Amino acid sequence: MGQKIRVWDLPVRLFHWLLAGSFVVACSIAESESLRNVHVILGYTAVGLILFRILWGFIGSRYARFASFAFAPGTAIRYLRTIRNPHEHYVGHNPAGSYVIYAILLVGLLTGVTGYMTLGEQGGESLEETHELFANVWLALVTFHVAGVIVSSFLHRENLVRSMITGYKRKVPGHLSGLASEKRHIDREI
Repeated sequence: MGQKIRVWDLPVRLFHWLLAGSFVVACSIAESESLRNVHVILGYTAVGLILFRILWGFIGSRYARFASFAFAPGTAIRYLRTIRNPHEHYVGHNPAGSYVIYAILLVGLLTGVTGYMTLGEQGGESLEETHELFANVWLALVTFHVAGVIVSSFLHRENLVRSMITGYKRKVPGHLSGLASEKRHIDREI
């Protein structure tokens, strides 16, 4: 068992759970006319949270920064192919998870922008359908994210949900972590 290391700072954890809650509730009430205002407020909340997270991705703590989970596409593919390898442990986001995070942030913003435009009655029914399409893509990404957390938690014997609550993960001595692992993979290929 490795030592515990603080990975997720409080702003990242608050962002994560507030975005998850806003998204789940907004999706569950999306078809309700009587709760439309709540849906809109949750949409504004989600966009505000995502904008905060983008800013925090540049100025936040070590594992919150985008630089700590900027992996080449080949590294993400290689990670998925060798996911059962116990030496492929990452302290922060793993390569595959990093791409899902980027996609959630992007699609979340697109959902919010199209929702705002729909609210202003711009673009008609086609824009409303585009908003719903982005929301459905976001739901698929969230589903993929949750499945990845479950699979990774099981295969690597770590509770990733608990780490997003407490902020701590175990650091496995001698295993790959973050940018150092990316460099090792690149060095091996050269």
